[in-house]
Amino acid sequence: MGHFQEVANKITNKVKDIRAAAPETMQGFYQMSNAVNKDGALSAKSKELMAMAIGIASRCQGCLAFHAKACVKLGVTRDEFMEMLQVAIYMGGGPSLMTAAEALEAFDEFNQ
Repeated sequence: MGHFQEVANKITNKVKDIRAAAPETMQGFYQMSNAVNKDGALSAKSKELMAMAIGIASRCQGCLAFHAKACVKLGVTRDEFMEMLQVAIYMGGGPSLMTAAEALEAFDEFNQ
């Protein structure tokens, strides 16, 4: 199992604990997630690429894992992913370049 798969698994287990302790909060979060991630004026794929770019800007390891996995599930190509990385790097500079490299590692890991 790769690093980002382990990150996703560990966080999933802790989110279960949070869901047990705060079910209404998590129900609201999942309801918002489901509403946002549907195809609309923007495709679900475009929205997922945006979420990954925000995860890069936020330097959120969990975000990299979950959004890389979702990008692969939605059929994001490596070329599409690379273009998103370019925008994230452009907007965030050197620190985003470092996190973009990690995001690419996560994408490649889930895309095997």
